[in-house]
Amino acid sequence: MDLSIIIVNYNVKEFIQNLLHSIVKAAAGIQYEVIIIDNASDDGSVEFIKEKFPEVKLIVNSVNRGFSKANNQGLLIAKGEYLLLLNPDTLVREDTFQNMIHFFKSTPEAGLAGCKILNPDGSLQLACRRSFPGPWTSFCKVSGLGSFFPNNRIFARYNLTYLDENQTYEVDAVSGSFMMLKREVYEKIGGLDEQFFMYGEDLDLCYRVQKSGYKVFYVHFTQIIHYKGESTKRSGIDETKIFYEAMNLFVKKHLSSSILVEAILHSAIAFRKLFSFLGRRKIILLSILMDFIFFNISLLIAYKIYEKIGHWQGFPQSSYPIIFTIPALLHLIISGLSRVYRRDSLSVLRTLLAVCISFFLLSSLTFFFKQYAYSRAAVLITYFILLFLLPFWRIIFKIIFKFGLNEDEFTNRKTLIVGINSHSVDLAKKLKAKTTDIHYITGLIGFTNKDLGAKHGEFEVIGTIDNIKKVINERKIHEVIFSSEELSYNQMMSIVSSCQDENVEFKLVGNNLDFIVGKTSVSMLEDMPLVEINYNISRPLLKFIKSLFDFVLASVVLFFIYPFIYLTVKMSKKQTDFRKFILNVPFVFKGKQSFVGPETIEEKRNLYRGKKGLTGLWYIENGEGVDKNKLDIFYAKNQNIWLDLEILGKTLNKMWISRL
Repeated sequence: MDLSIIIVNYNVKEFIQNLLHSIVKAAAGIQYEVIIIDNASDDGSVEFIKEKFPEVKLIVNSVNRGFSKANNQGLLIAKGEYLLLLNPDTLVREDTFQNMIHFFKSTPEAGLAGCKILNPDGSLQLACRRSFPGPWTSFCKVSGLGSFFPNNRIFARYNLTYLDENQTYEVDAVSGSFMMLKREVYEKIGGLDEQFFMYGEDLDLCYRVQKSGYKVFYVHFTQIIHYKGESTKRSGIDETKIFYEAMNLFVKKHLSSSILVEAILHSAIAFRKLFSFLGRRKIILLSILMDFIFFNISLLIAYKIYEKIGHWQGFPQSSYPIIFTIPALLHLIISGLSRVYRRDSLSVLRTLLAVCISFFLLSSLTFFFKQYAYSRAAVLITYFILLFLLPFWRIIFKIIFKFGLNEDEFTNRKTLIVGINSHSVDLAKKLKAKTTDIHYITGLIGFTNKDLGAKHGEFEVIGTIDNIKKVINERKIHEVIFSSEELSYNQMMSIVSSCQDENVEFKLVGNNLDFIVGKTSVSMLEDMPLVEINYNISRPLLKFIKSLFDFVLASVVLFFIYPFIYLTVKMSKKQTDFRKFILNVPFVFKGKQSFVGPETIEEKRNLYRGKKGLTGLWYIENGEGVDKNKLDIFYAKNQNIWLDLEILGKTLNKMWISRL
């Protein structure tokens, strides 16, 4: 037999189907066999292969034994003169096998070879030709020097990016997604080292091939496509951690004297975790840093202003360390407690609230720490400047860098339902239909990969309990709701524990679908009749505050902004959302409308939802999946002055962006 093709499959049924079809075409005129080792897939792969490709030699493992052990199972029964280890998420060209066999026959010193491997976009997959991770090579890889200087022989040794990809040459190692070796080499050195669960086993095999006297080659004149990482997407594996641990194992085994390499790889794992942690919280870290800087800038400006106009002597130099740290830190703490610092938004209004609270608290503390009560006027000037500076930098970052624009905390509450039975589907329907809370049901979480993509009513299974953390991260989920009928409490606790750093709220629904228990509240799923609900919008005090706010803001707009917009529209004859908004302010001043409210008012309503609004949730929300009636009810229930300000801010932001 000419060729044995060994494939390890794990939950990639769709990909292995296409691969097997491409193998049939590529193997024309060659005596070959296909051996598939299935590592406990639960997506229906085994049943599919048995039915559609009965000629395949199939080994079914009851557990995921890893890449090395599974490949060795196939190598033990392979009969071919040449042995090919091939990933299931690949596609081969019609000439690939013939060209590779011809290369081996014409290159007797070759013991193992890999072909050119392309990404789905046609770019070269860098792992198809590599060097071993020695001290300098590892440092350049981990530090990113190889990426910064891809054409430099000194820095780009790991991925050999300085070499022409359209030439064939000897290399240290090739990718495990396509490795062909001679039978005589396998019989001499054995199979893959089973210490490597995934990653690193290809480096190890290439190293042992060369130690046995053979050479490893990169062959450019045939190619495959590799859909990298499809198996790991369907698992809960931390591939970055496993990759560096595999590199560490390789170093210990073959470069044991290199303590430096081991230290570099351990550092790489730690830094990747740190960068991942910081990356998810970049907006929080940026906000804290900028607020600290601007607080002290404001304090310094206030110091200089009052020094000149008030003939003040200023702060004693000995108190500088305290003056320029403690007040700023106090403000940061107040801002944190006011939920100013969030992973996905830059809130202007919460910032203003935090400035006000911080001002009163700092002013009060000066009564208790009189040794630092140098000037209340300086404090007043400082906070007056902060009222402009802190919102200003946030607005600039929103407009220019689009920071904090992805989430609308009032309406885009993305929800996952863990479960796929009728109980879970009914829960999803009830949540979607709820009028007092707004949920976007992003999808369902199943229990095996076989469930993926399945539709249950209008809801799709988008993940499993094994990879729920990835789904939460990639889909930016806000809450996860468990169905107690389908999960044990051990499973629930395991999921919660694994996702504890994802800033997501977990809730449990009762068996009768009558309530949801979360860490902050108990929500009733069955809405009360609308006539019996006392929403904020109808409370006398809140109605008075809202009316007063409308009158004051309308007066300011009519005096300072309205005349200019009116003249602009008359002269240009062009309307924009902003101009239309301003031109309708007289209706607010007269009390006929409100700045924020429902889009339309229906006369026959048993529930007061407020005056018609120039803007509202109906304007800032795109409306997909949620009707405007539901948005109006949500607003009526939760209305307060801070919500109105938040909606106004997002309205102006949307109007501004639409002009860009």
